[in-house]
Amino acid sequence: MDKLIDDIPFGEGYVACRDRMMLVLFYEAGLRLSELVGLDVEDVDMQSSAIKVLGKRNKQRVIPFAAELKRELAGYIEERAAFAQCPTGALFLSAKGGRISNSRVYRIVNARLAGVTTLKKKSPHVLRHSFATAMLNHEAEIGAVKELLGHERLATTEIYTHLTFEELKKSYVKAHPRAGNN
Repeated sequence: MDKLIDDIPFGEGYVACRDRMMLVLFYEAGLRLSELVGLDVEDVDMQSSAIKVLGKRNKQRVIPFAAELKRELAGYIEERAAFAQCPTGALFLSAKGGRISNSRVYRIVNARLAGVTTLKKKSPHVLRHSFATAMLNHEAEIGAVKELLGHERLATTEIYTHLTFEELKKSYVKAHPRAGNN
């Protein structure tokens, strides 16, 4: 993810800024494709550092964000304001100025991921999965991850723990003196 977001050049101008911001939000907020596309500028609350997201079954949730993402969002919103031709509330705009489509976002994510991974699946959901795995690998409580992802049931979130368990297993085998022969 660091290579995707920090090392690969996106270029200049609104579209490049937008593409990077979408990838950052997928990864740092764990958004679904439809949630990202449905965001309006007014859903980003800079004062409280939170994003209001309308999820599945029209359930709203609030996702907090840290200072670095706050700076990036502020820069993006400024770039967006300079680009916007018509008065639309959409946070992410197409090259023509309307709300960007789900299919366009999918193609952008797929193309960007193709530059950094050999995974077969290169979709926005991969970034959501990466968000959940990173949170769990850095000791976030599974209940908190469940809330951030907007899952109804804990069992849905537990799907993401298999990678975390694999990381735990690697650490165990590497660190425990008697685990090397197992």
